[in-house]
Amino acid sequence: MAAQPESTAVPATAARPIALSFAFCKRHGVLIQKTSADGAEAVYRAGAQPAAIAEVRRVLGLPLQLRRVDSDSFEQLLRQQFEGGTNVAQQMASGMEDETDLAHLAQDLPEPSDLLESDDQAPIIKLINAILTQAVKDNASDIHIEPFENRLVVRFRIDGVLREVLQSKRAVAPLVVSRIKVMSKLDIAEKRLPQDGRIKIRFSDNGQQKEIDFRVSILPTLFGEKIVMRLLDKDKLMLDMTRLGFEQESLTKFESAIMRPWGMVLVTGPTGSGKTNTLYSSISKINTPETNIMTAEDPVEFNLVGVNQVQIRENIGLNFAAALRSFLRQDPNIILVGEIRDFETAEIAVKAALTGHLVLSTLHTNDAPSTVNRLMNMGIEPFLVASSVHLICAQRLVRRVCSECKEPNPSTPPALVQAGFTPEEAETVTPMKGVGCDRCNKTGYKGRVGLYEVLEVTEELRELILVGASGLELRRKAIEEGMITLRRSGLRKVMEGLTSVEEVVRETVK
Repeated sequence: MAAQPESTAVPATAARPIALSFAFCKRHGVLIQKTSADGAEAVYRAGAQPAAIAEVRRVLGLPLQLRRVDSDSFEQLLRQQFEGGTNVAQQMASGMEDETDLAHLAQDLPEPSDLLESDDQAPIIKLINAILTQAVKDNASDIHIEPFENRLVVRFRIDGVLREVLQSKRAVAPLVVSRIKVMSKLDIAEKRLPQDGRIKIRFSDNGQQKEIDFRVSILPTLFGEKIVMRLLDKDKLMLDMTRLGFEQESLTKFESAIMRPWGMVLVTGPTGSGKTNTLYSSISKINTPETNIMTAEDPVEFNLVGVNQVQIRENIGLNFAAALRSFLRQDPNIILVGEIRDFETAEIAVKAALTGHLVLSTLHTNDAPSTVNRLMNMGIEPFLVASSVHLICAQRLVRRVCSECKEPNPSTPPALVQAGFTPEEAETVTPMKGVGCDRCNKTGYKGRVGLYEVLEVTEELRELILVGASGLELRRKAIEEGMITLRRSGLRKVMEGLTSVEEVVRETVK
């Protein structure tokens, strides 16, 4: 490319804001670094076309100082300008100014057009960037984008409860889906089958650079494709087990079980109950240079330093059972199985636990004692269950009462006894509730805390398992031996002023 003149003869005018989009700079290799009333400074990479530089001059209408840089330097400068020192809205939607109101952005959306012809200034991109920004700001765990017959609805799951944040016209749904597919590197032409992808975005939070992953799931529905994005923020992964919400006696039992050299520890609960956080906290506590830890996960949510993590890929035959078989040839000390779903996986996990390995895994059951029956229903013999399983932890997440606006919420003793308190406790306990403030978005709740039911398999319980005792019999014996149930764990947190009676009743049974 011929050398460019050091300046142009265009008369000086009032300085204009930088108006080049990320897409233009990336595609054409031209980047404005500084503007003032006297002129502008720009860099261009080797191979940039003169026509592109001429277009930049035309847009600015200012004297232009040019400097040539190599490709690597240009890419670094490009990242710094569009990522460093700005918030996510500025990074991803240059030119959006203060326009972050979702409803206002949705009103400005045009009718559907070819998304691939749009650039960073397109209204649809502004809307998506604003949605992602707002979800991070609101500490949402999931974003739901749902097409219905006459409208497009966006909802955030905040502290376990879905909340509608936007309604837009149905016609823009295909544009939203296509843009998110492009960001997730998915097939935009495939509209009949479910797809899974991932978006990684860099943010600047109080001057600190951080990355947040969005795990994307797209599902065809009657009126279009529904999108659910799970927010995965490493900084919010709590690896300190003492802060998860365990009662001290339950935590002591749990930590004792994961310190054993062999056996099986199971964590149970519904989707979104914090099982992954508990397992990662366990791994973090026992992760030392002397141990070989192997995990099979679907999907791998967070990278753990010093841990060998395997992504399950059912479509090529790499399921949990296949991964477990391979793990046993990798000289492991500790094995984490994302989920025991079938007999084959359960059988290999039990055998691994009986042959000198510590196995951590999850199951979907309602409480800790019923997990034993679930394993036997899968086909595992009672004597194998009794010999391999050392501890079962069932858990739930309930919303915390907002600390800024909480106040006493007295209830009658009969109502408290009905919830599970003893008559003596009902006379003294004063539940709390949040009246609603700006911090909690008028909900009265901010954040969540775990409820834990830890069943340690003692000799007496092993004898009951061997004779095929029911879940109810196992539960009675465990409570007799001191097991704190999910309901009781919740009531303790009510007494501590952490949550409300309504939350505990909603998530647990007596």
